[in-house]
Amino acid sequence: MSLSASLNNALSGLTATSRRAEVVSTNVANALTDGYGRREVEVAARSLGGIGAGVQVMGVTRKVNTAILGDRRLADAEAGNTGARADFLARIEAQIGAPGDGRSLSDRVSNFETALISATSRPDSQARLQVVLDTADALASHLGTLSNEVQAARAEADNSIASQVAELNNALAGIDKLNTAILAERSSGRDANALMDQRQRLVDRVAEIVPVREVPRDHNQIALFTTGGAVLLDGLPATVGFSPVGVITADMTLASGDLSGLTINGMTVPSGDDGVLGGGTLGAMFAIRDDLGPGAQEGCDALARDLMARFSDPAVDPTLAPGAPGLFTDRGGAFNPLTEAGLAGRLTINAAADPAQGGQLWRLRDGLGAATQGNVGDTTLLTAMTDAIQAARVPASGPFIGAARSAAGLAADVLSNISGQRQQAEIRQSYATTRQAAMTELQLADGVDTDAEMQDLLVIEQAYAANARVIQTIDSLIQTLIGL
Repeated sequence: MSLSASLNNALSGLTATSRRAEVVSTNVANALTDGYGRREVEVAARSLGGIGAGVQVMGVTRKVNTAILGDRRLADAEAGNTGARADFLARIEAQIGAPGDGRSLSDRVSNFETALISATSRPDSQARLQVVLDTADALASHLGTLSNEVQAARAEADNSIASQVAELNNALAGIDKLNTAILAERSSGRDANALMDQRQRLVDRVAEIVPVREVPRDHNQIALFTTGGAVLLDGLPATVGFSPVGVITADMTLASGDLSGLTINGMTVPSGDDGVLGGGTLGAMFAIRDDLGPGAQEGCDALARDLMARFSDPAVDPTLAPGAPGLFTDRGGAFNPLTEAGLAGRLTINAAADPAQGGQLWRLRDGLGAATQGNVGDTTLLTAMTDAIQAARVPASGPFIGAARSAAGLAADVLSNISGQRQQAEIRQSYATTRQAAMTELQLADGVDTDAEMQDLLVIEQAYAANARVIQTIDSLIQTLIGL
């Protein structure tokens, strides 16, 4: 081998080790960068005419375990979904209140029942009749506040759907542009790994909103498919459509057409959490708006209906005209089964017994339909009202089993249903977050290990010094030849 060939070999070795040092420094600098894929320099022996001619750099490879990455993305989607569900249920449970805190739904019913019993022992006391009115009003107001909270959460979910759809469309457009840019960089022989890091971060964000699978295509391109079977990106990005409504009332549903569903490229698709775009945070918002929220509202409405029915019974208050409302009213009117949705938010006290609305307190003792005041010592109506709230009745509606219960028992069931759902949601959330943490740890294990990179750097230093030594030796030999 000639000295010039030896010199070229050593120079190629210096070039290769320099490139490896550059890549190691890039890996260490980005050890904590989200979405960064560890780089490795691919080298191969170079030959010219069948004779060894040193080493050549084939390129820089981005090392990513796609199987673990895909599973981690699915875990992210599930964790976001279960977390949103659990947060909503905890929010409604807190609004209902825990028994014994003095302001819970159960305590409101208990306070009203206690006030009736107290008034029965002194039917002539205006103060005790006022307490009956105040506790009844507090109960109705609590149900109204609870109903408003449910609808506010549904409206927030609707707005969140709109913002997530906009973010999803922007991310898909960005991934498509990066696909194009990566193809151009690769075609011109340039390094496109940084663009691939950017693309991975965008796909990660898409995967939180909608669980997706990344499918590789030729020339480092990718396609995205949801686990529900929708095509989000394959050559061209899909356009997801949604129209928010702003304010939501209890009677507004997706089935009635009052609320918007999703479209993909203008075509309507199933929009629930079990639809083609369900499973992530987007699906959780649909579950809150169209499933969990209406379910919570249904329980509140059933309790409001039960209260109206207990006190509008002529057997309790014979002074009531046929079809007239009792102590609890639907904004002053009688119950209409066709408008039960949202009843809890409309529950009010009968104006006939409310001095603030021009009524008289004595009607709580003598009858809501009474024209004149009766015997101040008569406990008949107050006793009947006490018996009515304590009586075991089978709820006419709501998500309850067909067992008879008192008003207090029904209020407890409203809380129990929400609490049970919240506990189940938190169990699923705990599993999902544990899985997410495990998959994240596995992915990080395949990422940049700074200790290993430093060990590689020592090897690179030795290789660089060895190649430099070869060049130094060749230089000495050439100087010897020149001196002859």
